[in-house]
Amino acid sequence: QVQLVESGGGLVQPGGSLRLTCAASGSIFGINTMGWYRQAPGKQRELVAEITNGGSTICANSVKGRFTASRDNANNMVYLQMNSLKPDDTATYYCTALTILQRYWGQGTQVTVSS
Repeated sequence: QVQLVESGGGLVQPGGSLRLTCAASGSIFGINTMGWYRQAPGKQRELVAEITNGGSTICANSVKGRFTASRDNANNMVYLQMNSLKPDDTATYYCTALTILQRYWGQGTQVTVSS
């Protein structure tokens, strides 16, 4: 089993920045891909960004050029640097870790972008 704990969410003005942090623990040996999804009220959960052990990344078109996912494999952490935030970025952000057996989720951290 894998446990994921997010931090770094909060309230920020449009154009501002936040960095989300996710710490993984437990059976971390089998983790391949880690990343972030988000879900706004009344909307489906959507991919934000994912990064593999080898460093390959994928990002949603809505965040490309603004968000960057990175990993610290030695410390079993994944980050999401969010710049130029927009009100449409407001959502609950979930850390995720993918193994061969299943996908794991964190509890979510709220990001609110508002003036």
